[in-house]
Amino acid sequence: MLKNTSERSVNIVIAAISIIVPTLVVVLLKITPPEIKIGFNLNFFPKFHAILNSLTTLALLVGYFHIKRRKDIVRHRYSMFTALILSSIFLLSYVIYHTLKAEDTRFGGVGFIRYLYFFVLISHIFLATIILPLVLKTFSKALMGKIEQHKKWAKWTYPLWLYVAVTGVLVYVFLAPYY
Repeated sequence: MLKNTSERSVNIVIAAISIIVPTLVVVLLKITPPEIKIGFNLNFFPKFHAILNSLTTLALLVGYFHIKRRKDIVRHRYSMFTALILSSIFLLSYVIYHTLKAEDTRFGGVGFIRYLYFFVLISHIFLATIILPLVLKTFSKALMGKIEQHKKWAKWTYPLWLYVAVTGVLVYVFLAPYY
């Protein structure tokens, strides 16, 4: 797909997306949204986000399974594109939800569970901010036909992306009683 595209132009696009998207998310999270009468309850969003993260996790695991079989490259591609699409839908939905909803949900647990929650949350947020350029770079290598480079990038990207997807679900599980 991108075989005739220069590495430099791909890197510029990846850098631009990797700067614009997190900046937009932070800005939107800091803005207090205007009072908008939307006519429906926004409380379905957190569960929807957990479902998207669960499906992303499943797609990543299926993609990994298929590539390890070495002869299922087409299924691997479909699985990984599915994970990318699900993650993109999640990101868009997350931004919409936090743009429309002014207050955050607070975790009410105490003791060890509170420390566990904050460890999961902080590691999830930190890795979620750095996973975007890694995913884009890994995909670009595959689309450019640079499979050996793709494999090298995927060794780092895959476990981090999987961790972000799984911990996204865990954050929902921790917060579910407080929505």
